[in-house]
Amino acid sequence: MINIESLEEFYKSKLISIPEKLKNGIGHFDVVPFSLDANCAIKPIPYRFRQYLKIGLMFGQYKLHFSDKTYEIRKNALVFTNSEVPYSWVPIGSNQYGFFCLFTESFFHHFGEPKKYSVFQPNGIPVVELSDNDADKIKQIFEEMITEWRSDNIHKYDKMRISVFEMLLAAEKLLPKELKSVYYSNASQKIASQFLELLERQFSDEIEGPILLRSANDFAENISVHVNHLNKALKEVLHKSTSEIIQERILVEAKILLKQTQKDVSEIAFELGFKENTHFHNFFKKQTLMTPTQYRLN
Repeated sequence: MINIESLEEFYKSKLISIPEKLKNGIGHFDVVPFSLDANCAIKPIPYRFRQYLKIGLMFGQYKLHFSDKTYEIRKNALVFTNSEVPYSWVPIGSNQYGFFCLFTESFFHHFGEPKKYSVFQPNGIPVVELSDNDADKIKQIFEEMITEWRSDNIHKYDKMRISVFEMLLAAEKLLPKELKSVYYSNASQKIASQFLELLERQFSDEIEGPILLRSANDFAENISVHVNHLNKALKEVLHKSTSEIIQERILVEAKILLKQTQKDVSEIAFELGFKENTHFHNFFKKQTLMTPTQYRLN
C-alpha cells in the first residue's frame, strides 16, 4: 500500500527540527508561511498518506494529485488534505507562495470536529478556488494566526482553533449547495462513520497482506450490526449501498496503485483481495472500460 508520513517525518524533511510540543505527545498544531518551508517552492511533495490534517492557502500554479483525481490550481486556492486519502502536489513554474497549518484531530478534543466538514471528507472536494478578494481575506486570517502563534498569549491555542473553523466555514460557503456538509447526529451517522473508518483502515500501509473485508456481511459483523441495518444507514447518510461504496473504494485504490507505484498488476490484485488476476481484470474493466494495463499506460 502507499506509505504514511508521520509528523516527525514531515518536520525532518521540511523544517529540520522537531517542535518540543510534538515530542510531548499532545495534540499538535503548527502554522507556517511557505518561505519557512524551503522544499515547498523547490520540488514536488511525494504521493503519500499523512498522519495529520492540513489547510493550505496557495498562490501560484500547482497540480494536486488527490487519491485518483488531479486538480489544477491556476491562481489562488484553499487546499484541505486529510489523513485518510493519499496526495501529492507539484508546483508549476517558480512563483508559488502561501501558508499552511497542520494539526492532529486530538488538538480539537472537545473543541469541535474539523473532519466533519465536507472539504475534509474522503469523497469531498479538497480544492476551493478563491477570487483575489477571498484570497486576501484568508491571507489575513493566516497572518493573524502566525502573529498570535508566535506570541506568549496563553489563549493562543483557542485562537488557532477558531481560525481553522473560520476558514472551514468560508470554504463551505464557496462550495456548490449540494456539496456542503450535512450533519447527522443519529445512529445512522454513527454506523456510517464506523463503516468508513473500517473501510479506510483496510488500505493503510500498516496492514500487511490482502484486504480482508470485502462484503457488506464482513463489515456488518465487524461493526456488530445486522447487515440490513448497515445497508439502511449507509443509504440514509451516503445515498449508496454498502456494496457500491466498497467497490468504489477498491477501484480508487486500484487506480492509485496502478498510477503511483511500479507494482505488478498481479501484486495489486493480491493486495486488493482478488484471488485470481482474471477476477481483478474483469472487475476493473467493468468499472472503467479499460484493462488495468491500459489504464496504467493511458
